[in-house]
Amino acid sequence: MAVDKALNQAPLGLSKEDMVGQEPDIEIEIEDPEEVTIRSGDMEIEIDPDAEEEDEFSENLAEDMDEGALAELAGDLLGEFEEDISSRKDWMQTYVDGLELLGMKVEDRTEPWPGACGVYHPLLSEALVKFQAETMMETFPARGPVRTEILGKETPAKKEAAQRVEADMNYQLTDVMIEYRPEHERMLWGLGLSGNAFKKVYYDPSLGRQTSMYVPSEDVVVPYGASSLEVAGRVTHVMRKTPNEVAKLQAAGFYRDIELEDPVDSLDEVETAIAERMGFRASTDDRYKLLEMQVELELEDDNFRDEEDEGIALPYIVTIEKGTQTILSIRRNWDPDDKKKLKRQHFVHYPYVPGFGFYAFGLIHLIGAFAKSGTSLIRQLVDAGTLSNLPGGFKTKGLRVKGDDTPIAPAEWRDVDVASGTMRDNIMPLPYKEPSQVLYSLLGTIVEEGRRFAGAADMKISDMSGQAPVGTTLAILERTLKSMSAIQARVHYSMKQEFRLLKGIIRDYTPEAYSYEPTEGSRKAKRADYDMVAVIPVSDPNAATMAQKIVQYQAVLQLAQTAPQIYDMPYLHRQMLDVLGITNAEKLVPLKDGDDMKPRDPISENMDVINGKPVKAFIYQAHEAHIAVHTSMMQDPQVAAMIGQNPQGQTVMAAMQAHMQEHLAFSYRKQIEEQAGVALPPPDAEMSEDIELQVSRLAAAAAQQLSQKKQAEAQQQQNQEAAQDPLIQMQQQELAIKQGELELKKQKLQVDAAEKNDRIELEQMRIEAQKEIAGLQVGAKLATAKGDLDAKQEAEGLRMGMDIAREQIQMNQQQKEATPASPTTEEVTNE
Repeated sequence: MAVDKALNQAPLGLSKEDMVGQEPDIEIEIEDPEEVTIRSGDMEIEIDPDAEEEDEFSENLAEDMDEGALAELAGDLLGEFEEDISSRKDWMQTYVDGLELLGMKVEDRTEPWPGACGVYHPLLSEALVKFQAETMMETFPARGPVRTEILGKETPAKKEAAQRVEADMNYQLTDVMIEYRPEHERMLWGLGLSGNAFKKVYYDPSLGRQTSMYVPSEDVVVPYGASSLEVAGRVTHVMRKTPNEVAKLQAAGFYRDIELEDPVDSLDEVETAIAERMGFRASTDDRYKLLEMQVELELEDDNFRDEEDEGIALPYIVTIEKGTQTILSIRRNWDPDDKKKLKRQHFVHYPYVPGFGFYAFGLIHLIGAFAKSGTSLIRQLVDAGTLSNLPGGFKTKGLRVKGDDTPIAPAEWRDVDVASGTMRDNIMPLPYKEPSQVLYSLLGTIVEEGRRFAGAADMKISDMSGQAPVGTTLAILERTLKSMSAIQARVHYSMKQEFRLLKGIIRDYTPEAYSYEPTEGSRKAKRADYDMVAVIPVSDPNAATMAQKIVQYQAVLQLAQTAPQIYDMPYLHRQMLDVLGITNAEKLVPLKDGDDMKPRDPISENMDVINGKPVKAFIYQAHEAHIAVHTSMMQDPQVAAMIGQNPQGQTVMAAMQAHMQEHLAFSYRKQIEEQAGVALPPPDAEMSEDIELQVSRLAAAAAQQLSQKKQAEAQQQQNQEAAQDPLIQMQQQELAIKQGELELKKQKLQVDAAEKNDRIELEQMRIEAQKEIAGLQVGAKLATAKGDLDAKQEAEGLRMGMDIAREQIQMNQQQKEATPASPTTEEVTNE
């Protein structure tokens, strides 16, 4: 049975006296015979049998196992642990031996003589301190190490959720988890030194919150052949706990409540060597040495094993006290809701430079030999200088110097008793040389190579020209910081895995409401917020240092100056301010697509553009009207003159052109919708393949119709403009005159053709008349033969026919003379 606080608080201003005499309303809701919810005022009581099942899942399986089986299991696991220790022996030996090169321990040397130089060259320490400082500033800035990334489609609700999650995660890591920053710094030191560091992420019941603790590489034992923690067969965490801490865990039921023998008072070889080389006195340890092993076992008595798990080893966490070989706890290591029973991850591995096995290489492995050689050379140079300045030698046995047991101070003279001869003959100094220039040059070469290899070399500014292009500077930085950028990318990836584990714990174990008032949205949406976003580090895996980021943004700014219309300049400048670490960048440069942008009238937009403020077009505005107002302002001679005198005039005009293009794009979209007769999906909407195909086909037809319509309108407007042009009018008059000439020529040709036809007809009539006359003559001759009467009649008929023919010819000639002649082209032109 669990008691949860009610979601709704009591009304403010309602005192206890006001509640006197009022009976609480009790509401009982039974959704299932085994699930009952009782509500009364601000209290809600849930009876859930699943809670008992969860308690049973988290139980300690070792409580019900036979002691003999536990002893056998402990022996097997300890044997495997010793094998894992042996597999990484060479890597660990190099790491332990290299700790001495840090120079953390002041060495009082007695060889080759007492007081010989015991200095260590700081090559290894320098590289380690630089790596820790640079990585710490990159991964943990002052504003917090976390930023968020929206999952899926970006919506205003998800933006607000992302802001709340980012603020809450940074609040947790900087204010609530006060140990996180120190542990993170320790982790970076151990990472650079040994090449490996581990973070253990878990929920601490004693603190009532999540925690992330640094675990040194020597305390996490993994088979050397494993490729990662996710696929490793065993992961062992070596822990040291006092008897009191173990007793508390036993009382809380976390460990078996059994009596343990006193801790074994000893340190192993690795712990002793590490303590001695770091300048600490290795002593006994009165704490228990516990081995928390993440292993895969076949426990047949486990009630949560299914039939399909037969013969399959499942993940468990077994805790063993190494001194007495006693198993304290065995717990399941998978989520209760996970049907696949996959292993839960509690550790995050930070590698420096991956090698052949699981354990990566650190600075000790990479430049340890350089540091050792540099230490040897610098000691030789110091000892040579010492011997040269304070030489020793031989003297005769009878030579006595008063106070010869103390060195001679500057400006001091002492009496000498010479047995015989001169003092020069009784003293022979050894031929010590000055420090060798060859050794000094060799020392510089070794140190420079070691720094370059470790990525700790300083860039020579003298080799770079102040007039060099940004691209050249960026190329030099990339070449110099390439290895460090790769290491930073690995740190970024590991931090992302760590934040993913922390996010899950915060989401599951924190209440629904925030413990402070968020900037945006409701205080009761915490758990829902975490499901909408991903949590990632603020570090940039593509840039190792701030200088590299600044140079990258400078290159982008130079490109943006060439084509500002395709860049979001406010967002670019906002990013630059974030890189520089400027606080309240959102107030200095408001984003163009921010939620604070509201629709404005075209006059206000003109004012904003002139004043250098961001403007934004919205899809539902009157875009043609906005374009008309903006165009009028740009064509205003006074405004154009003032903008031309402004040093930022080109930027202002470019911003106005870009804003007008936004309106033009929205206007075109609106015209397509009107032509298609349907509304298109929002510009940023996600569409399936079928919907996208339908929209594309519909838009293609509408775009073609709109294009034809626009072309017809443009042609009509062009014709109207051409009709009003004087030159076009003169050309049209000349064309009309030429057309009239062509018509006159056509008429003349028609008259000539008719005259020719008339001549042909007259000639045919003459021929017919001649034929008739010839026929009459023949008929007259015949008539004479037949009789005079007939001849007279035929002669009379012939005469009448000839008269008719003459009259017809005369009438045709008179009609021809009455028809006027066609005027010529010259006469028409003169008229």
